[in-house]
Amino acid sequence: MQTATIFYIILAGIIALSLALLQYKYKSKASGRRSQLLALLRFLTLFAVGLLIINPKFESVTYFDEKPNLILAIDNSESISYLKQNENASRILNQLKNDDNLKEQFTIETYSFGSDFNTFETLTFEDKQTNINRVFKNIEDIYSENTAPIILISDGNQTYGADYQFYGSKSKQAVFPVVLGDTIQYSDLRIERLNVNRFAYLKNRFPVEIFVNYTGDESVNSQLRILSGNATVFSQNLNFDSNSGSQLINTTLPANSVGVKSYTVEIVPLESERNKVNNRKRFAVEVIDQKNNVAIVAEGPHPDLGAFKKAIESNEQRRATILKPRDYISKKDDFQLVILYQPNNSFSTVLKSISDDKRNVFFVAGPATSWDLLNKNQEFFSQTITNQSEDYQPSLNLNYNTFIIDNLNFDNYPPLKSEFGKLEFKVPEQTILFKTINGTATSRPLLSSFEFNNNKYALLNGEGIWRWRAQNYLDTNSFQDFDNFMGKLVQYLSSNQKRRRMNVDYRSFYNGNESLIISAQFFNKSYEFDADANLVIRLKNETDDTRREIPLLLDNSSYSIDLSGIAPGDYSFTVLNTNEPISASGQFKVLEYNVEQQFLNADISKLKAVAEGSGGKTYFSNQVEQLVNDLQNDSRFAIVQRSSKDIVPLIDWKYLLAFLALTLSLEWFIRKYNGLI
Repeated sequence: MQTATIFYIILAGIIALSLALLQYKYKSKASGRRSQLLALLRFLTLFAVGLLIINPKFESVTYFDEKPNLILAIDNSESISYLKQNENASRILNQLKNDDNLKEQFTIETYSFGSDFNTFETLTFEDKQTNINRVFKNIEDIYSENTAPIILISDGNQTYGADYQFYGSKSKQAVFPVVLGDTIQYSDLRIERLNVNRFAYLKNRFPVEIFVNYTGDESVNSQLRILSGNATVFSQNLNFDSNSGSQLINTTLPANSVGVKSYTVEIVPLESERNKVNNRKRFAVEVIDQKNNVAIVAEGPHPDLGAFKKAIESNEQRRATILKPRDYISKKDDFQLVILYQPNNSFSTVLKSISDDKRNVFFVAGPATSWDLLNKNQEFFSQTITNQSEDYQPSLNLNYNTFIIDNLNFDNYPPLKSEFGKLEFKVPEQTILFKTINGTATSRPLLSSFEFNNNKYALLNGEGIWRWRAQNYLDTNSFQDFDNFMGKLVQYLSSNQKRRRMNVDYRSFYNGNESLIISAQFFNKSYEFDADANLVIRLKNETDDTRREIPLLLDNSSYSIDLSGIAPGDYSFTVLNTNEPISASGQFKVLEYNVEQQFLNADISKLKAVAEGSGGKTYFSNQVEQLVNDLQNDSRFAIVQRSSKDIVPLIDWKYLLAFLALTLSLEWFIRKYNGLI
């Protein structure tokens, strides 16, 4: 407590005593003990009021015991049930969760993981994918400031995501894997990986790359075949032994007709082989008869050009070529879309050629753009020339309805640099992204699309889009969302199809382990997005003729349905609005493949590496009691006594207010009783 505060308290006591004596010693008719009692009560009342006015602050220290967290993370994927470990896994979880000794020493938190990491109420063991690496990343984010050892109940088999052995072995939390599944190694042939492009071009040959692995000690012979229907289109003999456990097979297959072509890769199984599911895998290729070519015309090098090219060519149906303005004219007939990157005075001939040919154009402007040239050589928009630049961040227009935008949140994307001043459109435009300045949203467009005289155009008024692609990777460890967004914009600009009131987004085929989401947009007669539409999908399985009708759910500026997990086969569908006779139809194929059934054993080597690297220990399903004892006796996980120091103002002490009310009441009662009032 500060010296000044102590001085004020003493002063308040002197003033309170002086006023009390003045009231009852010199002015009051009362005498004797009654006068002394009343003086004491008045002193206490005045002193309490003085303390409340001064409001001194006191330190309050409380002590409490802090338990470490204990994370129970259980594998909820299909591989657990396929290895017949689901009952074992549930038993281990319940035994650990209900152990009295563990509950006394730890705060127990339970999570399940498969394709995602979350809390759960019941275990289903039906997840189609396993990403163990996500377990360690999420726990590190949640419990970064706490002690939280991890009990990982799993077979250790991961089907996608970064290698969990690297991340888990560096975990700040000790990891204690409980191994589910057989650890005995059996002879096994399996297709480890199959690489093939989603698209091929008519009259060309497309490559197929197959990795085949063998586990075993004996020398074995087999044969790999690629089948189209019942016809064998490729075969190769395989030889393995204990020193040669893998082979890479490369071949090419012909693309003779347009459409989705499905194939089956199979390895003739060994007589003693226990798991034959992983000897067979299906794949498909969509054969198309042309490729969209995009010209990126730019005067000089810039990171944005690489970002555009990478995003465009992430889809095998498209190819992007970077050209100088002087080189474009001789090759202009090769392209369906032209991207003009920051046009300057060297673009005069290019702009005239594009205008004469009535080509679809994507304008990209920035600080190096010659707005004087651009304003004069096109009739769609005009920029006020200030010769000053400004940084603008993007804000997504949720009402944009020309094509479906999903999986992107632009709120944390870096700003783009563009000309400061007013941009005025002379034709109707639809804003995709608005400009945001220092966190303040504006109605000014940053990215727009528009149509004029049966041609399609877009304008990005900013330099630095390469940072957006990099930010997408930082957010998701993938460029996919940004590339999909740019791909949809390029697809829209490359097409000359007329605008429709219903757009449906889907793929021609899906692998059995992929998410299958169909999205749709519906517009009213003014081509405004209709959030009140009643959209349903009528799905027909062409293989067994079963039919289903399922409503689509509104998701921001589109409707969507998740069909993941439907049976493999050929499907046709129609998305329709039950309130109007407008619909869109399509077809897709789901390939038979269950990645969770490719494993015969637990991956004990990776689980042991994670345990040793993180300071934990590996246990088997019959060693749960030993795990409990080791956790109890581990000094790293002892209960810690902590203190909490708070600064408490006196005015928050409710007992002082009660004391003040008591002294006032007693003084009033004594005076009233003795006729002094």
